[in-house]
Amino acid sequence: MSLAPYSAYDRQVRPWNTGFIIVPQQMAYVVERFGKFSTVLDPGLNLIIPFVDNVAYVHSLKEEALPIPNQMAITSDNVTLQIDGVLYVRVIDPYKASYGVSDALFAITQLAQTTMRSELGRISLDQTFKDRETLNAAIVLAIQQAAATWGVQALRYEIRDIQAPKSIREAMDKQAEAERRKRAQILDSEAEQMSDVNIAEGHKRAQVLRSEAAYIERVNAAKGESEAILAVAEATAQSIERLARAVDSPAGRDAVSLRLAERYIDAFGRLAKEGTTLLLPSAPNDPAAMVASALSVFESIRARGPPRAAAPDHRPAADLPPARPAAAGDE
Repeated sequence: MSLAPYSAYDRQVRPWNTGFIIVPQQMAYVVERFGKFSTVLDPGLNLIIPFVDNVAYVHSLKEEALPIPNQMAITSDNVTLQIDGVLYVRVIDPYKASYGVSDALFAITQLAQTTMRSELGRISLDQTFKDRETLNAAIVLAIQQAAATWGVQALRYEIRDIQAPKSIREAMDKQAEAERRKRAQILDSEAEQMSDVNIAEGHKRAQVLRSEAAYIERVNAAKGESEAILAVAEATAQSIERLARAVDSPAGRDAVSLRLAERYIDAFGRLAKEGTTLLLPSAPNDPAAMVASALSVFESIRARGPPRAAAPDHRPAADLPPARPAAAGDE
């Protein structure tokens, strides 16, 4: 007949021997004949002899999660902890699980408790919280060595909860708070440092830009002044050139004489009005002689060749050399 699968905890429930036994998948039935081990029935339909064969043990081959009860453990730095966990096991040999130990799952649960206390005694409190994976692996390894003869395989162990004494929890909370304050202060100082660096970089950049702007301003001013000087020089050269062409014309000599006379009279007027000391030429009462002297200088310059592009002499007539008396041949 068909029977529902049995859990690993239903060890006392065994099917009746009616000659036909249906073993569910992932289950193992250990059969004894006249009180002696006979065989292990595989999943499916099996034939056994009634009243001769007897299903003595029923094991589940599925992975089982065994809760490990809460217990006390002392760490290497003498801190008492309350710890519990979950152990995952699987029956791999029904024969050993039946005859190697009276109750394999109960035995492995007790072994997990003692192993957990032993492994916790080797590490400190801080390592208990930091190295859970290492602690779990150590517990599984220790259980594997002892459970191999029981036909049970320990797959993994997971610590579920660790409870420290109240005083330890308060100290840990204070330590965590101090660590958080420390990190906050470090972050604040780093932020302030970055702010100062950024401000300094900004001032440096602004100073560089100001110096570059001042340099460009000076260069532009120098270029402008140079261009202005060149423009004045070119204008002066052009005026001298035009004056030279005008003097070559028939009316140019009369115009030069008139201009010199005007400058002479104007210069004497300024000297008489503004200065306290009066410098008189050799013939102050003879302006014509002064003009004739200036014209003779002008004629000598013309005789040398074309005028060069040089700055004109803007000295007043009073600073010109004194006019010499006119010779008889000049009339």
